[in-house]
Amino acid sequence: MTEQQKHFPEFYVTAPQACPYLPGRLERKLFTHLTKEKPDTLIDNLLRGGFRRSQNIAYMPYCEGCHACVSVRVVVDGFTPGRTMRRVTERNRSISAARCRPEPTSEQFALFRRYIDARHADGGMADMTVLDYAMMVEDSVINTFVTEYRAKPEGALDSDPETWPLTAAALCDLLSDGISMVYSFYDPEADHASLGTYMILEHIAYARQLGLPYVYLGYWITGSRKMAYKMRFQPLEQLGPNGWVPHPGD
Repeated sequence: MTEQQKHFPEFYVTAPQACPYLPGRLERKLFTHLTKEKPDTLIDNLLRGGFRRSQNIAYMPYCEGCHACVSVRVVVDGFTPGRTMRRVTERNRSISAARCRPEPTSEQFALFRRYIDARHADGGMADMTVLDYAMMVEDSVINTFVTEYRAKPEGALDSDPETWPLTAAALCDLLSDGISMVYSFYDPEADHASLGTYMILEHIAYARQLGLPYVYLGYWITGSRKMAYKMRFQPLEQLGPNGWVPHPGD
């Protein structure tokens, strides 16, 4: 491998396969490998410029004739939660959030499997093993962390939250201008708690605490009901041919 290959990305394109979000369409991805030899600024620019990370691969949609996938990010300083979101925060006021190193645990995997089996049993992650999960969490060359959310049992001591049961977790990357939420999962039996919404709200608050202007939510997909929830976190910006611009809303 030449020095140029070590420090600059080589891009590849996947073969067409069925789109998991829009029935009847095919998807392809443009991707590159992330290695320790790649400059940190290059990787940061990729992830701020529309690429998503899965382990040590950065990828983005590369679908012929389709531009439904749009990168979106929440503008932290402009975000004000509405009444419904304030209720979600209040509903989860007894949850303790802790930032952890990207080190997989058996407790995380057990929760992850319950979530996948209940919500995405026919998806691409349905067959993930404990080894696959470990690689998803720890295989990263950048600043990655896990936020663990633990629910306080009745009668438990406030001073001992690390003993509370794990109810949700979010794998995130820390970028130069924000937090990129890579993947999150939660107790599928806790629908009433709106934990998916709560985790985004909590990371917006954390980004504000760190002085970071954005929380990256990945792709919003035109016509996909699964991605409609992202529109609730306004103001939202989308990445277009001329850079990041305000998203017009759904």
